[in-house]
Amino acid sequence: MKNTFTHTTPTAEGFFGEYGGSFIPPQLKQVMDEITAAYDEITQDQSFLDELASLYRHYVGRPSPVFHAKRLSEKYGAEIYLKREDLNHTGAHKINHCLGEALLAKRMGKTKLIAETGAGQHGVALATAAALLGMECEIHMGEVDIAKEHPNVVRMKILGATVVPATHGLKTLKEAVDSAFEAYLADPVNQFYAIGSVVGPHPFPRMVRDFQSVVGNEAREQIQEMTGKLPDHVVACVGGGSNAMGLFSAFLDDEGVALHGVEPAGRDLDQVGEHAATLTKGAPGVMHGFKSYMLQSADGEPQEVYSVASGLDYPSVGPQHSYLKDLGRAEYHTVNDQEAIDAFFELSRVEGIIPAIESSHAVAHAIKLAQQKPGQAILLNLSGRGDKDIDFVVDKYGAGYGIG
Repeated sequence: MKNTFTHTTPTAEGFFGEYGGSFIPPQLKQVMDEITAAYDEITQDQSFLDELASLYRHYVGRPSPVFHAKRLSEKYGAEIYLKREDLNHTGAHKINHCLGEALLAKRMGKTKLIAETGAGQHGVALATAAALLGMECEIHMGEVDIAKEHPNVVRMKILGATVVPATHGLKTLKEAVDSAFEAYLADPVNQFYAIGSVVGPHPFPRMVRDFQSVVGNEAREQIQEMTGKLPDHVVACVGGGSNAMGLFSAFLDDEGVALHGVEPAGRDLDQVGEHAATLTKGAPGVMHGFKSYMLQSADGEPQEVYSVASGLDYPSVGPQHSYLKDLGRAEYHTVNDQEAIDAFFELSRVEGIIPAIESSHAVAHAIKLAQQKPGQAILLNLSGRGDKDIDFVVDKYGAGYGIG
């Protein structure tokens, strides 16, 4: 789990270049210092690493396979490979860091896990980890997303979690983070805030990246076994950026591998409140305890954001992504709602795999890339499956795809 690269490892204060850090109330500094110390300790603790590896294998079902999407490849002209995180227990990559965070919290003597969720996959994964380890769990979720992602809300409740609706503002992911953070501040001693992406104050961007690096480490080995070489392109969707950072982490030192992050252009990339393309349209700022690119007003307040994918509608992004953008090591592109929905149905009908709408953004960009780069190898992270999205997609878009 230790980093094999140094140029993107954060400083002791949690900075990737100028991004990251810990901009938090004084009463939280001691708590965060304790979490940092505990995390540093478990990364050197073989019993912790063995326990996590065992859960990955026997509980999550890792390693997740890499699948050569032959029909999609033939149709669009490049060799497209899917890292199948959708096959994990709970249906997405989120279980990777949720198990790590929950095990860490348990070792620290915490009794309750608290978190935010957008699409609900982080909430489901954390509720699963809490049930497995015998801990309380409280998930904060925007009212809009509760209605949109009803199947995941039911799963969380079945697993024993308390689901708290965020009823202010746009009632989506940012508001869920606000609500969860406020609840966490009420008792940071007994609660552990299990942040759902590579965002938040130090050490969370580093910690979540490290837990998610299992995705990239597996994929790098698998694609070489299948093809005898590294891919030309690596693609993943970016909201907060955990699935992308997990995949990118294994290829950062491979200059011949192009890294592509895909943000949501929503309904209109040029209209405030109609997209969530942070790295494309944002500027550096501070929110939720860390510095990164963010979509903000002239006075530095977070702007309204929107995406058809509930897991991507966040006005900031992981600080390491901001650093990689400035370095030029990763490229960040956009896909709009309609392109994502088209890709949702395309992968479903060409390969028999129903993707999450979040992951569909990466599929859409991979298809564009395949047409631009014929014959090249594209590895994309299929970060989640679309069970949670089926009712919403059919209700809103089904008629256009022959579903009455």
